[in-house]
Amino acid sequence: MSKKSQQQRKQQRQARIRIKIKGTASRPRLAVFRSLKSMICQLINDDNGSTLVYLTSAQLAANSKKKETPVEQATILGKKMATVAKELGISEVVFDRGGFHYHGRIRALAEAARANGLKF
Repeated sequence: MSKKSQQQRKQQRQARIRIKIKGTASRPRLAVFRSLKSMICQLINDDNGSTLVYLTSAQLAANSKKKETPVEQATILGKKMATVAKELGISEVVFDRGGFHYHGRIRALAEAARANGLKF
């Protein structure tokens, strides 16, 4: 018996999640990626295989005058994603946490998006 690496366990979580969820034109997939330095958030229509909106916390931090904590950056990113989705006429999304645990920055982004009108 060999131990599975952290990366292998994450890939298994990703595969398990992606089997269950799929984005459509009326209800796109809100995919989130978290790295050590920034977060990436996308609205994806899996029927066409196209990205509707692409936002990063690095883009938003460049416009900011003060240095926010990573959780504050995730909250700002969630709010911005919700406003952009509303402009496109999207009110419901499928949340894809990308194999990351629903904790910390992922949770802050999701709660901020919900608070600003997106329904998961």
